[in-house]
Formats: sequence, structure tokens, C-alpha cells
Amino acid sequence: MENLIQLVNRLQRACTALGDHGEESALPTLWDALPSIAVVGGQSSGKSSVLESVVGKDFLPRGSGIVTRRPLVLQLHRIDEGREYAEFGHLPRKRFTDFGAVRKEIADETDRETGRSKQISSVPIYLSIYSPNVVNLTLIDLPGLTKVAVDGQSDSIVADIENMVHSYIEKPNCIILAVSPANQDLATSDAIKISREVDPKGERTFGVLTKIDLMDKGTDAVDILEGRAYKLQFPWIGVVNRSQADINKNVDMIAARRREKEYFTSTPEYRHLANRMGSEHLGKVMSKHLEAVIKSRIPGLQSLINKTINELENELSRLGKTIATDAGGKLYMVMEVCRTFDGIFKEHLDGVRPGGDKIYNVFDNQLPAALKRLQFDKQLSMDNVRKLITEADGYQPHLIAPEQGYRRLIESSLISIKGPAEAAVDAVHAILKDLVHKSISETTELKQYPSLRVEVNAAAVESLERMRDESKKATLQLVEMECSYLTVDFFRKLPQDIEKGGNPTHSIFDRYNDSYLRRIGSNVLSYVNMVCASLRNSIPKSVVYCQVREAKRSLLDHFFTDLGKKEGKQLGTLLDEDPAIMQRRVNLAKRLELYRAAQAEIDSVAWSK
Repeated sequence: MENLIQLVNRLQRACTALGDHGEESALPTLWDALPSIAVVGGQSSGKSSVLESVVGKDFLPRGSGIVTRRPLVLQLHRIDEGREYAEFGHLPRKRFTDFGAVRKEIADETDRETGRSKQISSVPIYLSIYSPNVVNLTLIDLPGLTKVAVDGQSDSIVADIENMVHSYIEKPNCIILAVSPANQDLATSDAIKISREVDPKGERTFGVLTKIDLMDKGTDAVDILEGRAYKLQFPWIGVVNRSQADINKNVDMIAARRREKEYFTSTPEYRHLANRMGSEHLGKVMSKHLEAVIKSRIPGLQSLINKTINELENELSRLGKTIATDAGGKLYMVMEVCRTFDGIFKEHLDGVRPGGDKIYNVFDNQLPAALKRLQFDKQLSMDNVRKLITEADGYQPHLIAPEQGYRRLIESSLISIKGPAEAAVDAVHAILKDLVHKSISETTELKQYPSLRVEVNAAAVESLERMRDESKKATLQLVEMECSYLTVDFFRKLPQDIEKGGNPTHSIFDRYNDSYLRRIGSNVLSYVNMVCASLRNSIPKSVVYCQVREAKRSLLDHFFTDLGKKEGKQLGTLLDEDPAIMQRRVNLAKRLELYRAAQAEIDSVAWSK
């Protein structure tokens, strides 16, 4: 069972080393989940003397006013033999064998945190004492409760101390050691008053009665010690501390323990209670109770630690990696973030994520609908056909077929296809641009670095615009190709006028009759529709080749080329992470380190059992 107290000792030290003091913060706290014993009492209640009696050493600072100005986490370790010594958490490699030096170091370390003022601090001091005369036990000595501020203290000191004590003892895992002097009315006891506020049923409060030997003659503390004056779930324990004269004479603590035992066994009023009185008994009771509480809390503690580790890892993952310090590391980080973005963009195009299907919609619905809206019938109206045929003939009418007229009619019709072709290019460009914005918002790493986000967005859009321009050129060239060279076979297969009863010797005016012109218009419309059907298939191929394929292959190529020319300082401007996020990541990493260490410590104890 001794392993359990030592386990909590190690976890408490780890908490302090990594900044977890149990205070309210945006970070999960392990400190509050650890069972502990807090020693509370008013000034001059004998609280320090009780602790020294339990330890068997004179080591705490003394004086008037508030002497304890920081929580002191006192960890007692029983050793079988050897010289007694002490170690501080802030001086891990230094052993103190002179306990007068321990007293001085407590005072000095308090001043380092609070200055030489008389203010208080919630940051604890860790003191471990190794001795054959102690039991395995951890106690937290809190500043003594006071009713008035003295010179050099702020007016809020009374409330500040009370709030600090409250913050420790209100936790359900805290065992309260309430120290009250027997020579004062228990109804006015600061320790009982504050412990009753957080533990009204006395389920986790141990009452310690000091200065029993200083009570007025004819009075005794039997009613209190037997639980009649104020009932707690656990029996009251009375102690007799060294008097000021004993302290001045440097009376040995071990001798003082013997005298304490003799007092209870020899005083008639307390003789029947002697076996459960005294500081030595107090230490044993508290050690045994702390072990039992720790054992009962281990399963819940393991569950809490595992859950918190998972939450911390998830948040750290969301925040992303720490920024590298060297130019090579920064370049690698920028490239990795860009590759992540590029991968997400490709997933949209490939159907892993939504959005790419909109491009197909352009080809399957938008382009065909636009081609249908061209209304070639109006372009090939009787009047327009006559006009273009006549203009093409010039001063000499055509002899067999109006070839130039055909060409002009076809060209003027096909030119109108450029509008839907350009619209398809622009529609796909808008979709790709929208997918870039979506991909940027879905790239968690880019949320870390606002400047890099802007640069990547600008570079991607610039690339898309280049691809759009190339796509327009290629797509319009398809239309121009159809205009520049007609499919001869189509016209060869058309029936000739002579076969239809036409007579080439007829008047030229007969050649421009309605029936003749209508047939020309019909032939041109058939040819234009054939070309439209062909372009409906070839325009999507051109757009995909020039825009979609290129966007997948080389969206950030120009950006990467420019990136390789940047120096470390310029790369650093791209990785301009919010300082609050940087600090949050540092804090989370420390807290995760604490919880992983706690997990390993608890697992080692569990396996050893």
C-alpha cells in the first residue's frame, strides 16, 4: 500500500513541475483529481507544531503574523535506516540534513515567488522528508486563516487566504485536517467554520485538537474528543505540542512525543482515550486513511487520465505542428501544408469529396442547353440565306452550286458556337475556383497560418486563371478549325440540282427562288448540327485537358518554384501563427506530458499489484 502514497507524491510533483496547480484554467487539471490531505487552521492554532510533531523535526518557519504564505506539500517517506534528510522539489539534487537550513529555504523560496512582501501565492512548495521516524504520508500545509490584515498586507489578504483554502478543501478528493485550539471556544474555530462550509456532514474532515494542556483548570476537552460537542464521521484526535519554552530550549521532538504520550496516559480525564491520542497516532491514522482513499480512487483516476489524454491529443492534432526554427524545416513545413491542401483539392475532383460532379454537369447539361439556345433557324432564315448567297456571288452569279455562299452561311453560324464554348470554360473555372476555396477551408493546417493561407489561395487562383486562358484558346481553336475547313464528304453526298430536275440554262433569277434557297438553308443547318454534335464532345475534352487535368497536375507548381527562392525570414512570414495558438500548443503539450507520465506511473503500480 505504501506504493500508492508514493504514486500520488510523484504525480503531485509532476503537476507542479508542469504548471498544474489545480487553479481554474482552460486546461484540464490532474491535481484536483488526486486525493490529498489539507491542513487548515487559524493563526496560532498550533497547526505548524502539529506538522512538526508528525514529522518529528523542527523545520517550519516561525514568527508573528502570516508565516505560511504558500501551500507547502509535505511528503513524508519512511526509510528503514540511515540519516534523516530533506529534498525540495525546486532543488532536486540537493539533500538537506540540517533542518534549520530547511526552515530557511522554505522562507527564501516563498520570498522568491511573492517578493519580500507579506502577500500570498497559490504556487506550492514541495518538500520531501525521508526518515525512519515518519509514516508514509502527504500533507498540504495551507496559510493560516486570519481575521485582520497587518502592516504590509493588502486589505484583501483575509479573503485571499480564505479563497485559497477554499479552493483546496472544496474538492471532493481532499481530506481536511481541521486544527483547532482547545483553549478557545470551538464555536469560533476558523478551521471548523470553513470545513463545515464545504463538508457539512463531516464525511471527509478529521478534527485535531491542540493545546489541550493549556486549558483553564477545571476544564477539559473530553466532550470534543468523544464527539459530543461537534460530531465528525471520524474520531477527534488530541495532541500536545511543545511549549514555547520547549522550543526555546530546543527540546528534542522525539522526547516531546514521549512527553505527549505520558500526558494522555497520566491525565485521568484522558486516560481512556490515550490509545488514540497524540501526534504519532495522528500520523498513522492519516496515512492509513489516505491509502484507503487513494486505492478507491485509482480506477476512476485511470479512466479520467485515459479520457483526457485522448482529448489533449485530438486538440493538439487540430492545432497542428510546432513551427520549425531553421529555413529548411520551415520550407518543409510549408511544402507539407501545401501538399495536404493539394491532396484535398484532388479528392474533390476525384469524387472522394463533393464538388467535382459539378464539372460533369457543365458538360452534360449546361453546354448542350447553350448550344440549343443558339437558334440557327433564325440565322438561316430565307431572307438571310438570300442575302448571303447573293452577296457571295458578287457581280457574277454562281454556275452550279453557291460554294462561297455556303461557306459564309456556315461560318456565320459556327462563329456563334464560340459563346457557349467560352461559357463552358468559364463555368469550369468558377467550379475549380470554388473547390480551391473549399479545400483551403478544409485544410486544418492552413488555419494555423493566415499569411500562408492567403498566399496559397492567390497562387492557386492565379494558376487557374492561366489554365482558363489556355483552355479558352484551345477550345476556341476547335471552333475556328471547323470554320476554316469544311467536311467535303458531307456536301458530296448531297443531291445535285440537275438530278432534281434543275436546269442550269434557266435564268439566274430562277436559281434564287424560294425552293432553292430553302434547300441551301436546310443543307447548311444539317452541316452546322453535325458540327455542333462533334463540338459537344470535343469541347469537354479540351476543357478537361487544359483545366481539370492541369489543375490536378500543377496547381501550385509556380508557387513551389517561388518558394524555393525564399530565405528563412521570408518563409517565417508565411508561418505567422497566432501567438495565442502557439502558447496554447505549448500548454497542451506540457499537460499531455503530465497525463502520460501519470498514466505510466499508475500502470506500473497496477502491474506491481
